Amino acid sequence: MKQAAKQWLGAAGSWWQLGAEATLVVPLRLARIASGGEAAKAEAELMVSEKCKAHGALLRDLGSGLLGSSLPQIAGGVAKHYLGLVRANRKRLFQDMFGMK
Repeated sequence: MKQAAKQWLGAAGSWWQLGAEATLVVPLRLARIASGGEAAKAEAELMVSEKCKAHGALLRDLGSGLLGSSLPQIAGGVAKHYLGLVRANRKRLFQDMFGMK
């Protein structure tokens, strides 16, 4: 298999993982926000601040070339960047809501 095809398959796998993690995080966050009160407010504020920080870090990494130089490297790097953050949220939310990781 050609190197570019392998890189695109790797990037696609990272995007698939990101989608799978996000399908767990979104309903957990929505449940927390829908419950109202201070916990809901704190979750909403955390969500917005995390998104701003994540976007800034991604722009920094893109601009410095840390994600690679080819399109498949960059695509995979973007997915991995967000995957780590989404996975951390999934673990935190599962721990808070169900006492498990």
